Amino acid sequence: MFVIILKFSVNKSQAGTYMSGHTAWLERGFDEGVFLLAGTIQPGLGGALLAHNASLSDLQSRISDDPFVAQEVVSAEILEITPGQTIERLDFLLDV
Repeated sequence: MFVIILKFSVNKSQAGTYMSGHTAWLERGFDEGVFLLAGTIQPGLGGALLAHNASLSDLQSRISDDPFVAQEVVSAEILEITPGQTIERLDFLLDV
């Protein structure tokens, strides 16, 4: 399982230009079962994703395809987490 931190970077002001591509990229991640959650880091510092069903190298490749990352609107940090305990409805995360 992974937490991806997308912090605004040098080209933050260009976010609007690449928003539709970023949104489509997010949709693909959800449609393909890799992204579980996407949200905003408060107060408006960027975004975060919870991901699974991907290797680290696959996830790195996927993240490099994000227009926000490619155009330096955000910088990405990937944190790999090995789940040890969950609530029952998240037990599927233990099966990786």
